[in-house]
Amino acid sequence: MSTAKSDTKPGRVFLIGAGPGDPDLLTVKALRMIQGAGLVVYDRLVSQEIMDLIPASAERIYAGKALGNHHLVQDEINDLLLGLALSGRDVVRLKGGDPFVFGRGSEEALFLARHGIGFEVVPGISAAAGCSTYAGIPLTHRGLATGVRFVTGHLREDRSLDLDWPKLADPDITLAVYMGLQALPEISSRLIAAGLPGDTPAAAVERGTTPRQRRVIGTLTTLLDLTRAAGLQAPTLLIIGRVVSLADELDWFSKHA
Repeated sequence: MSTAKSDTKPGRVFLIGAGPGDPDLLTVKALRMIQGAGLVVYDRLVSQEIMDLIPASAERIYAGKALGNHHLVQDEINDLLLGLALSGRDVVRLKGGDPFVFGRGSEEALFLARHGIGFEVVPGISAAAGCSTYAGIPLTHRGLATGVRFVTGHLREDRSLDLDWPKLADPDITLAVYMGLQALPEISSRLIAAGLPGDTPAAAVERGTTPRQRRVIGTLTTLLDLTRAAGLQAPTLLIIGRVVSLADELDWFSKHA
């Protein structure tokens, strides 16, 4: 894409985290900017409830990516944002979760910065924080987990996951695995081979925080069969660790719904 100079003052790009789906979890700033938007470039994981908050008069451009089916690849998204900004328009770039947590927001921000485009980042509640809470699972808990690790389970071109399995197989740590449903067979087998007990509690949360949320609770050994039996689909967050044992007692969301 040409970046030749023109007399048009470039617009700004606002990278906004839409959170995991529940519109009530939007920050005040995110809600204000969404409702005032004239142009929105949005991802697949932005819930319909949040899309409904965009003004009817706003232009909407879909830039979603699904496994093996990219409407736009990342380079094309970068060029799209740049071109729109160079045309003088302010752009609301709406992303599910938090832009800087497996959202490629930093890649887009770097691209814009290197082309002289002003940008702003509005954090959102991450999928790990939102989905685990709505599933009744604390990411840390005294005596059960001293920390949490966010990892991606996204498989690229049929390659194996390039993760440090011995470090991840720590019984004192909670693992929150983004985009890990397809890779669950490898994740469970590799963690067990690295020393994490097969009876470690594990959960899968589909479309967390939304009215369509479903959760499956099992162990590292049984979770794969349970998710297949339930027919879970993406987006699904995996949570592995002893904190999952609290899920039934802390299941406030399904009782509230």
